[in-house]
Formats: sequence, structure tokens, C-alpha cells
Amino acid sequence: MLALLDTLPEQRKVDDVCSLCGRPIPRHQKDAHHLIPKSHGGSLTVDLHRICHRQIHALFTETELARQFFTVEQLKQQDAMSRFLTWVKTKPNDFFEKSRKSVRLRSK
Repeated sequence: MLALLDTLPEQRKVDDVCSLCGRPIPRHQKDAHHLIPKSHGGSLTVDLHRICHRQIHALFTETELARQFFTVEQLKQQDAMSRFLTWVKTKPNDFFEKSRKSVRLRSK
């Protein structure tokens, strides 16, 4: 029992891993993403880097997320998101840059 308690603090120090890019998430960069937006009745969340989370919302509307991209795998397979993930995987774990709305979303 004591040996188990000794390992728990060490396990808490380990950063979570981003469900999209697979890199460790520093605590100050951790966001929870609703796979189906709350506005569409969703409650299930996954942990993501803040930059990965913001990129999702820069590329897709909440309706698109609810109807087409409601799993991590569906998000990863979308072309623009796939290109972003390839790029962001080359960055340090605590890298952050502002995301810009896609031209498609800006015109709506």
C-alpha cells in the first residue's frame, strides 16, 4: 500500500497527451474540447493543446463539428487539420501562436 502511495505523486507530474497531435501538454496549455459542442448537446471532452483546440474552431463551425467531425479520428483525417497537425508536431510542446479563422468561416 505504501509503495502505491509513493508512485502517485510521480504520476501526477506527467503531463497529459494531446488527443490530436500526440505531444505532451504543459498544464498552462491544456484545453478541454467538447467533441460535440455544448450548444448541440455534447458533454464528452478530450484534452488538447490550446493551439490544437483553437485550430479546430478556426476551421469548423459548431454545426460541422456536431455533424461531421465529432471524433478525434474524423478531425485528424480532414485535410486542413491534417496539414496543421503535421506542422505543429515539429514545434516545442509549449509552442503557441494565434489561430486565424479560415477564409471560408470569415466569409459567413
